[in-house]
Amino acid sequence: MSKCEQCIVREFSTLKALNKDELLKMANCKTSYTIKKGENIFEEGEAVNGIYCIKDGVCKLSKLSANGKDQIVKLVKPGELLGQRSMISDEPANLSAVALEDMEVCFIPKTEVLGFFNNNNQFSMNMMKTICGDLKESDDHMVSMAQKTVKERLAETLLYLEDTFGKKEDGSLHIQLSREELAGMIGTATESCIRLLSEFNKSGLIDLNGKKISIIDRSKLKRLAE
Repeated sequence: MSKCEQCIVREFSTLKALNKDELLKMANCKTSYTIKKGENIFEEGEAVNGIYCIKDGVCKLSKLSANGKDQIVKLVKPGELLGQRSMISDEPANLSAVALEDMEVCFIPKTEVLGFFNNNNQFSMNMMKTICGDLKESDDHMVSMAQKTVKERLAETLLYLEDTFGKKEDGSLHIQLSREELAGMIGTATESCIRLLSEFNKSGLIDLNGKKISIIDRSKLKRLAE
């Protein structure tokens, strides 16, 4: 994971605006990590002091509520960056990042990133567009939580998981969230999530096989989500 200029992942992120010299400079200062499933990349309240580039694997961004419930705000896939908002605002991380599967990530120190930010206008513009996109997603999620029923949110989330992360060879969702994590994404109790999944299964919308979930009737699930 040493040569940033040869890493295909950078083509899908803000880093695509960096020139060859900047990529070589980044390669010399970055640190690469293997993060095991269930491990933290960083925790809420922690000083991040740089950005993480996701090379492989998926993580969840979540916030712990006052009653100890873990609310999943977003799932992050390869090619995306973590920590840019905290770095620019010079504030501790507002969310925790936890690996949902084994991951490969690269950490780039704040001093280097801010150097790119000051000297490369396209890089800084790309980063601001990414942050604006995150804010739009947050707005959409807030409206969904306020106006849609739990059943509609579950249908919407299952479709999102398949559309964004794909399926395994057996047709099940590639990202296997626990029932508790799925409940955290749609903002409901774990028991309610389990009950609704069972209802979807009986209605032929999905198929449940242990922890695995397969979407059977996309069109009906989509109508329900809308």
